[in-house]
Amino acid sequence: MKKYVRLLVLLLIICNSCNVNTSKTLLFIGSFTEGVLSDGIYVYELDTTSGELTLLNTAEKLINPSFLKIAPNGKYLYSVLESQLPNNGKVAAFAIDSLDGNLKLLNTQDSGGRNPAHLSIHQNEKYLVNSNYTDASFSVYKIKKDGELTPLDQIIKFKDSSIVKGRQDEAHIHSTNFSPDGKYLFAQDLGSDKIWNFEVQLDKEDTLNLLSNSFVKVKPGSGPRHFTFHPNGVFAYGIAELSGSVTAYSYKNGALNFIEDYLTYNNKQNVYRAADIHISPDGKFLYASNRGPDEDSIAIYSIDEKTGKLVLQGHQDTFGEHPRNFAIDPSGNFLLVANQFTDNVVVFRRNIKTGKLKKLPKELTISNPSCLVFKSYGR
Repeated sequence: MKKYVRLLVLLLIICNSCNVNTSKTLLFIGSFTEGVLSDGIYVYELDTTSGELTLLNTAEKLINPSFLKIAPNGKYLYSVLESQLPNNGKVAAFAIDSLDGNLKLLNTQDSGGRNPAHLSIHQNEKYLVNSNYTDASFSVYKIKKDGELTPLDQIIKFKDSSIVKGRQDEAHIHSTNFSPDGKYLFAQDLGSDKIWNFEVQLDKEDTLNLLSNSFVKVKPGSGPRHFTFHPNGVFAYGIAELSGSVTAYSYKNGALNFIEDYLTYNNKQNVYRAADIHISPDGKFLYASNRGPDEDSIAIYSIDEKTGKLVLQGHQDTFGEHPRNFAIDPSGNFLLVANQFTDNVVVFRRNIKTGKLKKLPKELTISNPSCLVFKSYGR
């Protein structure tokens, strides 16, 4: 009997050893290629213990793949193309080989407008929404079973304005987000200071229809840019580029209700350029990036998970200029920042208890990095 017990213990030890490092985490980096064909998407593997990054592959002959989105199943990567150019942009679909990081281009589709800036995917993984900033609109695509995109299925255009001359003379759709239950879509209109609310309807023919429901009016001159829901689905947070602020909302059944505004900058500025916003996987901390002109930083807030309110914990210098985008790896141990104007991606170790960030020695040199997305895969 003792022999069988010892054998069982040995087998458990072996099984536990097999479960160590059984997954790999890939980092996908999008960039601006200065409007010419070039390497534009970079794929790295992240060591989730040390924070070291190893280049696996690059996607070549792309123009301005400045925003990326990974399908929840991890099989496909979607990218805007030809953003910030005078012509209509495109949306591209890639198949991901998680073993070597190779990206295979599946197809591209017209974005339906100039300057595609953001992508979102419905929870059922059958629909993708692209936001066009310059020709204010968003376009809807069906995702085929093989990951390819159909031609745009629906396009919704906007005409509106607000008070900041030169930035809000017309509508500018900067991003969209599906609600946690997938029943609503929220569109951030930087030009009109509105968050548009659309009801999501799926008909018998498997077509997604977006019906205008209402809008939330933010403070004039705010310029809503990006948005995120808390993991608990009860709260949501938007970052406003022009006022340098984060707004907290409670959320229920498609309705956003204002809680409070928070300045993201350490000091008041004449010009604000707030950019990106993310919540840690455990839901305890919120981070927001500030892109100069006098402060390049990550604002760190703790989240009261009962009220949704934020408490500022401090600011972290990004060790570069114009932190357009940042991302937290799935383990929550690391936060990476893409400093567009200084061509560097900086790695910070994140203190899970305090939310504070500590820069690691090594960083990446990438030309005009603009987007970071992570995905973990089983080995």
